Amino acid sequence: MLKQRVITALILAPLFVWSVIALPTTYISILFAVMITVGATEWVRLMGEPAPIGKYPFIGLVWLLMLVSGWVSQHTIPFYLLLTATALWWCYAVWLLQRYSAHVLNCEAQGKTNQFPLSGLTAIGVVLLVPSWIAMVVLHTISPYWLLLMMVLIWGADTGAYFSGRAFGKRKLAPQVSPGKSWEGVAGAMVMAVVVGLVGGMLLDVRGVALFGLVILSLITVAFSIVGDLMESLMKRRIGVKDSGTLLPGHGGVLDRIDSLTAAAPVFALGIFLLGIRA
Repeated sequence: MLKQRVITALILAPLFVWSVIALPTTYISILFAVMITVGATEWVRLMGEPAPIGKYPFIGLVWLLMLVSGWVSQHTIPFYLLLTATALWWCYAVWLLQRYSAHVLNCEAQGKTNQFPLSGLTAIGVVLLVPSWIAMVVLHTISPYWLLLMMVLIWGADTGAYFSGRAFGKRKLAPQVSPGKSWEGVAGAMVMAVVVGLVGGMLLDVRGVALFGLVILSLITVAFSIVGDLMESLMKRRIGVKDSGTLLPGHGGVLDRIDSLTAAAPVFALGIFLLGIRA
């Protein structure tokens, strides 16, 4: 499994970096739209049976809202409101995760089957997919390097969490949701967030107070990325599957690769605009 993960990453990572730097935003938006479409098909599966909406109607809804969000991105106030509302929803997701954990513990204590009632699955899928798409496209519009920095930030945090969790992990973060994650892993992710934010900011010629703000934003972004990861884990555990799909050998599905980005991208884009920093 680890070998497959490494091989897939070695193939896709350079290709992705080249695409972000070399391709114009129009092509990037199409590339990400394809990625989001695949993620939408996987989300329908994670809704369970019977799904509240069919695969093709859900994909159509996601496409329609991507078109609407494209218009929103051209208008400052609606764009800020969209990203702010998305960030607030992810704060609400923290409560959902806590509620799920309490529900599982209660079911275990009473010897009942875990059937967590989660409503609004269609809306949750839209919140996961559409704002992250427009956030990544807008970041690329500002500069490909801001989008690349956000990606490296998440990849670096994942790597830091993996190795620190394996080496020091003792205190479970959310055992009922994702037993493999630990608070020590979170600490490793936060250390990498500081390193990537600091080094990335300096490379992008961010200095002084703005650099400090970028480091703080990096920490906040990584915190949200962890919530995004846990939220997808909740959905998979809820229906008893390990991966969202099988498209990427050793990595599962597209949602398994972008779960952190769904929460991180809108928060990072909003922060960049509020800080007023550009490459």
